Amino acid sequence: MRRIAVLAIALAGLVSFAAGPLSAAEKNYPNKPIRFIVPFAPGGPSDILARLVGGKLQENIGQTVVIDNRGAVGGILGFEMGAKAVPDGHTILLAVNSGFTINPHVFKKLPYDPFRELQPVTQLTNVGNVVVIHPSVKATNIKDFVALAKSQPGKLNYATTGTNNLLGIAQFCKMTGIDMVAIAYKGTGQAVGALIAGEVQFFFMNPLVAVPHVKAGKLRAIAVTSLDRNPALPDTPTVDEQGVKGFENVTWHNIAVPAGTPKPIVQRLNAEFVKIVTAPDVKERLLSQGLTPVGSKPEDVVVKLKKESQEMAKLVKAINFEPQ
Repeated sequence: MRRIAVLAIALAGLVSFAAGPLSAAEKNYPNKPIRFIVPFAPGGPSDILARLVGGKLQENIGQTVVIDNRGAVGGILGFEMGAKAVPDGHTILLAVNSGFTINPHVFKKLPYDPFRELQPVTQLTNVGNVVVIHPSVKATNIKDFVALAKSQPGKLNYATTGTNNLLGIAQFCKMTGIDMVAIAYKGTGQAVGALIAGEVQFFFMNPLVAVPHVKAGKLRAIAVTSLDRNPALPDTPTVDEQGVKGFENVTWHNIAVPAGTPKPIVQRLNAEFVKIVTAPDVKERLLSQGLTPVGSKPEDVVVKLKKESQEMAKLVKAINFEPQ
């Protein structure tokens, strides 16, 4: 009995040692303004979401949260800055899933390693995109649009703002047998302006931005890219429903910090952001704009990202997408 008691005490000591006391920096976190990197230009869905949750974070922790937009193709610049930042919890990244799961497969060389240099904190939201067209386009559904595009191959333009919608639309074109021209924009705000002006005719747009323009009659929604209908646009059928069986293209936003950020700080940020996206007022606002709030554990995000990365690697090969 005495040996068992001694062993129990020794193990308790080891556990206590492994956990270790919090450092002064961890105890006092946050002790200065938090830089919130958004890897896309102002006015897009990432920017809108960051300002919503960033404002709530500022209220809850009593420190200034500074939104830092770093718009670039594929969000690469913002991801690089987030990965290379000091790992003290005072720089956080709004990390869209494509920066982890698509970029490594569509770019020959990246200035960051998503799985080695970034630590996921939580998944904020999940959503399918809205397939929107310019009102002058003579189509009200996917069947009409595909027929129109097939009648004039290479004549219709579509907007891209990152690797998610670029890959998604490339997959859509392959599955439907149509040929369109991709026009790249630095952010959704620019792409929306181009679509409303008629410079491009087609786009996969996040509901955060799409829903207000659709309801205002400036754009026409002909489908959603999730496998289920979006409650914010209940009368808009899915692409799958309209005959392109199995088609799905979703976007989800995470919070990430540089790898090496102390675990207590990661846990604190996780708790704060989960509290934010599950708060009744934020949850209601997100749902009304077509987004599903999540709030998950860091380890769950890692598992999901790695699984999706494997799926995207297969998709890139299946559609014969040439890495840039």
